[in-house]
Amino acid sequence: MSNGLRQGLTSYGDTEFSLFLRKAFIKGMGYSDDALDRPIVGITDTYSDFNPCHGNVPQLIEAVKRGVMLAGAMPMVFPTISIHESFAFPTSMFLRNLMAMDTEEMIRALPVDSVVLIGGCDKTIPAQIMGAASADKPAIVLPTGPMLVGHFKGEQLGACTDCRRLWGEFRGERMSGEDIDVANGRLVPSVGTCGVMGTASTISCMTEALGLSLPGSASVPAVHADRIRMAEATGKRAAEMAKGAGPKPSEILTEAAFRNAIVTLQAIGGSTNGVVHLSAIAGRTKNPIALETYDEVGRDTPVLVDLKPTGQHYMEHFHQAGGVPRLMQELKDLLALDAKHVAGGTLGDAIRNFEDVAGQTVIRPRNAPLKSEGGLVVLRGNLAPRGAVLKQGAAAAKLMQHEGRAVVFDSVADMTARIDDPALDVTADDILVMRNAGPIGAPGMPEAGYIPIPKKLAQQGVKDMVRISDARMSGTAFGTIVLHISPESAVGGPLALVRTGDRIRLDVKARRIDVLIDDAEMKKRQTEWQPPPVPEVAQRGYAKLYLEHVQQADEGCDFDFLAHPSGKP
Repeated sequence: MSNGLRQGLTSYGDTEFSLFLRKAFIKGMGYSDDALDRPIVGITDTYSDFNPCHGNVPQLIEAVKRGVMLAGAMPMVFPTISIHESFAFPTSMFLRNLMAMDTEEMIRALPVDSVVLIGGCDKTIPAQIMGAASADKPAIVLPTGPMLVGHFKGEQLGACTDCRRLWGEFRGERMSGEDIDVANGRLVPSVGTCGVMGTASTISCMTEALGLSLPGSASVPAVHADRIRMAEATGKRAAEMAKGAGPKPSEILTEAAFRNAIVTLQAIGGSTNGVVHLSAIAGRTKNPIALETYDEVGRDTPVLVDLKPTGQHYMEHFHQAGGVPRLMQELKDLLALDAKHVAGGTLGDAIRNFEDVAGQTVIRPRNAPLKSEGGLVVLRGNLAPRGAVLKQGAAAAKLMQHEGRAVVFDSVADMTARIDDPALDVTADDILVMRNAGPIGAPGMPEAGYIPIPKKLAQQGVKDMVRISDARMSGTAFGTIVLHISPESAVGGPLALVRTGDRIRLDVKARRIDVLIDDAEMKKRQTEWQPPPVPEVAQRGYAKLYLEHVQQADEGCDFDFLAHPSGKP
């Protein structure tokens, strides 16, 4: 099998001419024959002026290249889509599958023997792993790393849990406009991903647990020198993989590896988005994940990491406490330590060396967990026949069993228009319901599930109430919020049938979410339901492809034609 510059030759009908032409053009950039005879390590460039989370990527690329060359291979950088949560319309999730396709096709098309995937902001690493899993060339992930903590009036701040907390204070008129403006300049003090256990940090930790990145890579802050050294080490390992032809993603992404990732997700009190993204990655392999597996693992896995939004600390502190390798020392009995690892050897080998920091309180011991059960639970019921997700670790204990009157919003736009209306008929005991915000309904399943507390209630001091939707929410968010209801309302799921005034019961202990109307009434409403019209923008191009092929949340919202042919869980 050909490798290096000789692989994947452009089709001109003459392979020798194809290689001759390729070398002629690349020599125009000043490469020597010696350089061109080396194994090639591809390095993804996801830098963008619109992506502050990836602001250190140029420095990381240079360090990766250095590591590759020190190990005797040839680094070649190529661009892919760059997605940032706050700069993508209508939502970054809408573009995740496009980035996955871009990454997969670039890996297939280019003459690379291995590839370094540099990502960070929420959807980028999942997209890259999805693409790499399908292309199945040796791949290693390098996260951009979390930002540093900020400070305001003697308090530590981190995007974006504190963004939401302070904005809630401002909405409730407990914080002045002057103060919120000053805080706005303190919440993101450096480049890098959110400094709490939001989606980006969750995905980086799970990527370590999957065995796709070097030990400690999830937690090193973006601007630390150790992040640059991690990049160099990643480049060196990628060169070794290019020379030794492996391991490939298909060798690493086993059933045991996915279970390790779920254990980690539950133990870190991770983002609900971790469920969607890990399910999408697994769907690209022959080892799809049943939604119940997350709940099953969560019942036996305590939350050990004391980070916002579930706890009090920040990723910077998690790194100082020893990061994922140190956490895994507390979880050894729950992990498949013989799972294969991109560093060579097994997961057990990769975490053998760890820093045990005396007196640290960020990573709790098993006998003193932050929460006795994992951070996430899976709910079912007549509102969610195919499941829903709730982050119990960041919810109010008093609302874990709650019955209330539904206050229904038909869309994100409807919610935005009415949530602060003083005339809105709502009390703190009611349950806010938002629909048509799922994969198809929005489209793109935006992070609008963090429905704000109605302003008149916020002004009364109400900080949490039960909220239900088929949308997602940011991993940095908190509250008693039922998300990812599947099937979504836009395809006729039961959420589409709920009316204001209906009674809804949430019972987390029983893992149930139900609307309290009888089957006959449900059937009657179903016959009356009409699907929402397809917006004009979704009648062509990528939006049309998306609406016709996106899967539901319980399957990870990937495109059906990209899933592994082995089928559904």
